[in-house]
Order: sequence, then structure tokens, then C-alpha cells
Amino acid sequence: MDFSLSVEEREVRDWVRTFVQRDLMPREQEVLRRERAGQPGLTGEELRELQLKAKESGFWGVQTPEEYGGMGLSAVMTALLEAELGRTFVPFRFGGNADNILYYANDEQKERYLLPTISGERKSCFAITEPGAGSDAKAIRTSARKDGTDWVINGEKTFITGGNEADFVMVFAITDPEKGANGGVTCFLVDRDAGWKSEYIDTMGEWGPAALVFEDVRVPETQILGELGHGFDLAMQWIGAGRYLLPARAIGSCERLISMAIEHANTRETFGQKIAERQAIQWMIADSGTELEALRWLVLHAAWQVDQKLDSRHAQSMAKLYGGVKANEIVDRVLQIHGGMGYTRELPVERWYRELRLLRIYEGTDEIQRRTIARNLLKGHVKVGGTLG
Repeated sequence: MDFSLSVEEREVRDWVRTFVQRDLMPREQEVLRRERAGQPGLTGEELRELQLKAKESGFWGVQTPEEYGGMGLSAVMTALLEAELGRTFVPFRFGGNADNILYYANDEQKERYLLPTISGERKSCFAITEPGAGSDAKAIRTSARKDGTDWVINGEKTFITGGNEADFVMVFAITDPEKGANGGVTCFLVDRDAGWKSEYIDTMGEWGPAALVFEDVRVPETQILGELGHGFDLAMQWIGAGRYLLPARAIGSCERLISMAIEHANTRETFGQKIAERQAIQWMIADSGTELEALRWLVLHAAWQVDQKLDSRHAQSMAKLYGGVKANEIVDRVLQIHGGMGYTRELPVERWYRELRLLRIYEGTDEIQRRTIARNLLKGHVKVGGTLG
């Protein structure tokens, strides 16, 4: 069993680490200043500039297939990359990517939606969550009624990432109420100019999801993505495609936070002694370091299963659950170690505190992950200790 990185994996990781240190971290103070003023940390133009700078070194479409101009990186390499990006809170993501379910588009739809999204000319959002249908995605009520060759969509979606910036949406609606999620949900590609509206939702973090409202939004039948009635399957593929990447980014955040705690503990003195000499602080550091390494291997194992084309849902749920819980415990300890300064906005610790809290909610709450893990074990779908076969 070899736990070392390949030459290629090490090169990818090291390039991204250098990019983060050279091009992203120097922007942190300005990002904090802007966010405190209620402004975006990066403007769209600045993000695009950084993405194109990365593209010059070949970093474009990290998981986009090579036939579409991307890098086609493995899941393990992508997890390593996300961990490096997590070392900073500057809101950067590599360009050249598109939602995985857009590859189910027909040729005409690919020309209109997939390819322009990969190139950065268009922006998409994924809309299934509703005010009464969050973790229980099967409870959606947004409907699409057939009218001639068109479908008329009515309903509301909420907490939609990128919904305020998107110019088209992949929206899921009930097309057959009797079948519901079992063959009665369809995905539609709907341009913003078709008439749907978005409204900013203020959160405790520095990102703003959207509420989307559809009032008699009319779309032609040609806007169906995939097959009529098979939208719920697409939705589950979207949700489960990269769940391991969320805790992967948290790895980098926790590495940076623990490093900050170590540096502070080795310099801060109380009662004539460095606080690093206090057992209470030592135990916080020890627990955090141990949990970080456990998270790293849970994430990489889930990514490895994806690369091996195994059923990785159980492993991804474990990584997501553990990552969300432990990242929040770690940032809480780091804030505690910094004392009052950790609670202020002079340091970025409180920002990470708010940002990492989301990890326990979006794309599957802790409770949903526990439900999945428990069900797999109790029903024998996964055996206890069966990770190695």
C-alpha cells in the first residue's frame, strides 16, 4: 500500500500551492476590507483575470474532459487541488468547468449551453431546493404544465448558488404529479430572459444564494435536458458527483487555521509563559492535527473510489459528515486559542468560522449524511470494516 503522491500529482499540487501563495493570499486583506464594506471580495473582472492567468499554465477546466478543452483530472488530483485552494478565503475557482449534467444535453443544447459555459461566456445555476423541499428533494412542488408544444413553469426555488449571476438555470419541476420523483420530474434549461426572477438571500457568510421565482414561465419542449420524467435521476447525479470536494477544500482551510494557532501559541505569553506550554492549548492542537489527518484520508479514499468507478456514495457521505463536523470544531478551537482577537474582524478566523459552518448544511446536511451511512450499514449495503474488501 503506497500513500505517496505520484510525480504528476505532486506537480499539480505544488503549482496550485504556488499560485495560491503568489496570486491569491496577497489579496486577502483587500478581500476582507471589501467584504466588511458589503462588497464582493473579488469582482467578476478580477476573477476572470485570475482564471485566465491560471489558464496560461494549463489550469482550465480541471475536471472537464480533454475533448472539451479541459484537463480531465482524476478525482484524487482534483481533491488535492481543492485542498490547496482552501488555504485561502479569497473566493477563487478555476475556469472552464460546467455542471456535470450538462453533458447530457443534445447537440443543439451543447452548442447553446454547455460549450459557452465551459468557455465562460455563460453562467448556469442548479435549482431543485425549495422552501418546503430541502433535504427532502422529492417534496418539490414547482410544476411544469404542458401547453401545446410549450411547458409553463410555476414555482419557487431557494438557496440557489449562483442564482443571482446566472443567465440560465437547470430547473427541476413536476411534470407528472402522479409519478412524482419516480418518473414525474423533468429538468428544463431556462434562459433568464424567459422571465424567471432572482432575489438575493442574505446569509451569515460572504456568499449570497438566491431565491428564484417562476410565474408562468414558458419554455419550448426543446428545452428539456435529458428525458421527460427523468429529471430526478439527473438531480441526484449532480448532487452526488463531487460531494467529496467540499470537505477537500476544508482540508486546506484547517491546515492554514492550525498553522495560525501554532504560531500564535508559540508567541503569545500569559503569566510569564508561552501558551504553547499550557496543556489545554497542547490538547487543542493535538486533537486538531489528528482530526485533520483523518479527514485527509477519508477525502482521498472517497476520491480514489470515484476514480476506480466504485460506488463511492457511502465514502463520500462519511467524508462530508466528518469534514463538516471536524472543520467546525477545529476553527472553534483556533478562535479560542486566539482569545478576544480571534473574535474580532482584524483576523480572518471569524470569517472562516462563518464560512465553514455552511459545510454542515449545503449539499446534504449532517443529518442526511448520518441517515445515508446508517442505512447502508443497517441494511448490509456496506459491511463494517469492509473498506479494504
